[in-house]
Amino acid sequence: MEPGLENLGCPAAVYIKTFGCQMNEYDSLRILKSLETAGYTRAASYKEASVILLNTCSVRQKAEEKVYSELGRLKKLKQHNPDLIIGVGGCVAQQEGKNLLRNFPQVDLVFGTHAIAQVAKLLARCQATRNKIVSTDMNGAEIYPAERYVPEEKQVTAFVSIMQGCENFCSYCIVPYVRGRERSRKPEDIVNEITRLADYGVKEVTLLGQNVNSYGKTLTPPRTFPELLHAVHNIAGIERIRFVTSHPKDLSAELIQAFKDLDKVCEHIHLPLQSGSDRILALMNRAYTAADYLNKVEALRAAVPAISITSDMLVGFPGETEKDFQATLEIVAHVEFDDLFLFRYSDRKGTPASAFPEKVPYTAMIERLEALKALQREISVKKNQRMIGQTVPVLFESRSKRNPDHLAGRTRTNKVVNCRAPAELLGDTARVNIEQAHIHSLSGTLV
Repeated sequence: MEPGLENLGCPAAVYIKTFGCQMNEYDSLRILKSLETAGYTRAASYKEASVILLNTCSVRQKAEEKVYSELGRLKKLKQHNPDLIIGVGGCVAQQEGKNLLRNFPQVDLVFGTHAIAQVAKLLARCQATRNKIVSTDMNGAEIYPAERYVPEEKQVTAFVSIMQGCENFCSYCIVPYVRGRERSRKPEDIVNEITRLADYGVKEVTLLGQNVNSYGKTLTPPRTFPELLHAVHNIAGIERIRFVTSHPKDLSAELIQAFKDLDKVCEHIHLPLQSGSDRILALMNRAYTAADYLNKVEALRAAVPAISITSDMLVGFPGETEKDFQATLEIVAHVEFDDLFLFRYSDRKGTPASAFPEKVPYTAMIERLEALKALQREISVKKNQRMIGQTVPVLFESRSKRNPDHLAGRTRTNKVVNCRAPAELLGDTARVNIEQAHIHSLSGTLV
């Protein structure tokens, strides 16, 4: 048991529900592991839990509303079981703080994005005193302290945070306000964590950060992201390296060269564009133009012709005209992304864009979203169909959700592949002949 917890309360069964990005998934797993170290057990459902934690996302209004709806459902559980402890963490917790206790009396604990390492102590104190607790300070404490982190049993892939926070302050984005200013982890801590993961059988790691391309700038002495990639590449047992997210303005020639030089770095990059209009990009404070972005894409494809490129697109930004949106359609058609993650703009409290005039009507946003979705669907199917007849290595990660006799895995270019395969291949890489192409996945036969 972690020192200092012995007299703070009786550990219990905990259930964690995660909303949002890979960073939240990583944080939730770290919380769960720290609670298990403190003597807590895992609950399989809400009904079995004496502690329920929501790890939340507020990057968009819809994500925030999901959290509030979930808290409404949990109110009934609390009424039936007054001893149930409900905690809210993550970005909504950081953003709302004490307001959550006022608006949702069923909540006992609110912990922010910088309190991940303290959740076990906070929960134990909450159990022992039955007092409501709020911990949302951004006081510079180590968010991911070096510790002995053990992955899940038979875990093949893993997320690893390399940094926290963001310095870009895009005009629509809440992240710098709820995650804080950019801070990089020490490279030796990252390498040690990944080495332990490899020792337990993890073969693929995804390095996480709000902007991994600016990794190392806050370290003394400063480091670079390509330097970190080289260090991770040298770890025995790791076969594949991925990373998200890359800001286009910080995509360097050195990083592009790393795709060529490091064979463990997978041929895929997620490079959010957000808009094809220079006017809108400037209003967004993205610090690049459409031409700048296209030059980066050209350089990536010149270095690695087979690279898969995915992106984010935000429609309905304040002041976006039909002409601006047409520029977005044109650049999407030109680049031919492998996939797009499409979002409708929503005001985020405290961001500059929330005060911008000329809000785009909801119906116009939906029409634009559907038009962009239709275009990308056509491109995705066409690109996936080009893979029919190819034989590609697939790292099998899990059983297929639709067919228990099939396994699901991914190619190096991040394409999901389903095929009939024995369970013994879970965690292994095998060659698959692609026979069918769908919008978001492929299927084939073992070679």
